[in-house]
Amino acid sequence: MNLRPRRPRLGLLAQRDFRLLWIGESASSLGSSVTSVALPLVAVTVLDASPLAVSLLAAAAWLPWLLIGLPAGVWVDRLSRRRVMLAADWASLAAFLSIPAAALLGVLTVGHLIAVALAAGTAKVFFATAYRAYLPTLVDAPDLLEANAKLQGSEQVANLAGPGVAGLLAQAFSAIGGLLVDAASFAVSAICLMRIRRAETVTRPPRRRLRNDIREGLRLVARDRLLRGNTLYGCAANLALTGYQSLIVVFLVTDLGLAPAQTGVLMAATGVGGIAGAALARPLAARLGSARAVLAAKAGLAPFGLLIPLADRELGMALFLTGSIVIVGGIVAGNVIFSGFVQSYVPGELMGRVTTSVQVVNYGAIPLGALLAGALAELAGVRAALWAMLAVFVASGVILLLTLGRRRDLPTGRLTWAGGAPTCAGSVTTGA
Repeated sequence: MNLRPRRPRLGLLAQRDFRLLWIGESASSLGSSVTSVALPLVAVTVLDASPLAVSLLAAAAWLPWLLIGLPAGVWVDRLSRRRVMLAADWASLAAFLSIPAAALLGVLTVGHLIAVALAAGTAKVFFATAYRAYLPTLVDAPDLLEANAKLQGSEQVANLAGPGVAGLLAQAFSAIGGLLVDAASFAVSAICLMRIRRAETVTRPPRRRLRNDIREGLRLVARDRLLRGNTLYGCAANLALTGYQSLIVVFLVTDLGLAPAQTGVLMAATGVGGIAGAALARPLAARLGSARAVLAAKAGLAPFGLLIPLADRELGMALFLTGSIVIVGGIVAGNVIFSGFVQSYVPGELMGRVTTSVQVVNYGAIPLGALLAGALAELAGVRAALWAMLAVFVASGVILLLTLGRRRDLPTGRLTWAGGAPTCAGSVTTGA
């Protein structure tokens, strides 16, 4: 007789606390996706901003990672992660509400929009860092893969729906209406966080100088083979993909002659890959092994990206869709699996510092990728620049291959770290 308890059909969504986190994060992801379109629309349609000003909005959202990313990781490790997330939600709510308020008073400026982008970007640094460190306290280690799959799946759905929602809101109410949706989404996230019942255990490390704590997080990432390899891969892949993404709209509109509406539909359709990747991550890891699944998803599927520069106006658009959907799906599937591994592998008291150490390197490549792609497009044309960027993306898979080697699975134990060489007490499985 089988006495094992049956798993609820909804999995983790049957658990009240995780369900609250999932609802709040899904709402916030949708709001942020709407804002990625609504904020530039406000700049262009309300303030008649120049292209340079609009690009500054995008840069302002990422700049805080470079300015405060490393110290933010230290502060998150010293504080309650849930309280940090709540503070970030309320700060973002206030920042985005200030835009319609300023518009009503007739004092809205491009400088105000850039200041809001900086404030929201700063809040995002703290929220994203605390969120990755908080999840392992809410979900048991065996369920982290499912938790990340559900959270990233809903994020991909939000990314798919957000631009369309922003367009409908702008059509019906004005571009500022989209920012009200984002502000409301942060309120939903904060309310859901406040209703979580599970107590959070805060392990505060000994107070030391800030630079010593930052150095410890950087040292762990540098000395652990798996963390170091994934960080280097993320840096190279982000550089290439950011360059590709910065040119893709120009490629579709200028080189292929598509209308803006057609371009929007195609860009939204690529989000299907992210939804599929989140759904397939768990069965892929179970079938191939977690390490092999990451390698297959991120490196094995990367060559499909080379179909994108082959696209033309007719049947060749199928090449663009195939390449885009497959590489997005592979990236999301690999991220779901590796994120769950990191959350069960890195000691909780170091999670904030490790997260920001990785993200500062990864996100630091974003502006460089955009500049490099733009320079290549000026010299050789957009299609040639796409070939170069996507070739770098394919080549970045070699870093993962060297990192994961012959492993079948990623380690299942918790990393032991005392400032020296990292060791893992769990199992490590290799295969031919």
